[in-house]
Amino acid sequence: MERNFRVEEEDAGSRIDLFLAAKISEGYSRTAIQRIISSGAVLLNSLPVKPCHKVTLGDSVRIILPEAKSSQLIPEDIDFKIIYEDGDVLVIDKPSGLVVHPGSAIQQGTLVNGLIRYTADLSNINPSRPGIVHRLDKDTSGLMVIAKNNPAHLYLIKQFARQRIKKKYLALVQGVVELDEGIIDLPIGRHKKDFRRQAVSFIHSKKAVTRYRVLKRFKEATLLELLPRTGRTHQLRVHLAHIGYPILGDVKYGKKTNFPRLALHAAELGFFHPKDNKLVTFSSPLPEIMKIVK
Repeated sequence: MERNFRVEEEDAGSRIDLFLAAKISEGYSRTAIQRIISSGAVLLNSLPVKPCHKVTLGDSVRIILPEAKSSQLIPEDIDFKIIYEDGDVLVIDKPSGLVVHPGSAIQQGTLVNGLIRYTADLSNINPSRPGIVHRLDKDTSGLMVIAKNNPAHLYLIKQFARQRIKKKYLALVQGVVELDEGIIDLPIGRHKKDFRRQAVSFIHSKKAVTRYRVLKRFKEATLLELLPRTGRTHQLRVHLAHIGYPILGDVKYGKKTNFPRLALHAAELGFFHPKDNKLVTFSSPLPEIMKIVK
């Protein structure tokens, strides 16, 4: 399968293996991408390159992906709560610890495995991720909308792209936040040394804006309401850690604590329904485990 990309400003200066690993969503690891580059199946401006080569603005990248091994999705009994359902969408409450869809490292025990057991009516725009319009991190709990057919999927995708989806999160952060509310307007890009992480960066980054409001202060923690205006990868976690208030339980961006899970919950979700374009809003209460802080 051939894929073609053009290097935009936010990716200029990246290693080509990292660039392709970020662009390709079919489950190819960085190591697999490096092997493909070394085999000569990647051309930069029509010439072969090495995995460490850095791309520049305007470069044309062509990659011939080997045929992926077919993976049969296995229906499984997975625990998730259905908040709402009709002929076009499902709104579910995802528990913390549940991976949304299979990837190169995991093929079973995901939300997708549970969805295909629950219903055969799911969009198949991406056959390896039926119904999945957006994601939550494995350890984030809360609301997700699932598409039950392709027209609904495309309708929702456009809303995410145009930032018309209404999202509100609740988070317990380490430390006592001083200001009652504020806006974090800091661009986010790939971490310089670890491509699996994101970081606040003013080079090769994208605009990221998070509004926060203090709901309750505790002795050594704060409960925040978070309203992301953009949807960058790990945006809330990166922004809060950068200003000195990492989310409790965040082992990737925060400090090691005894909190049993990532204290981040998608509490409200609103979107324009694919059937009649009317705004519908759903809510999920704060998990009991996030009420134990004093």
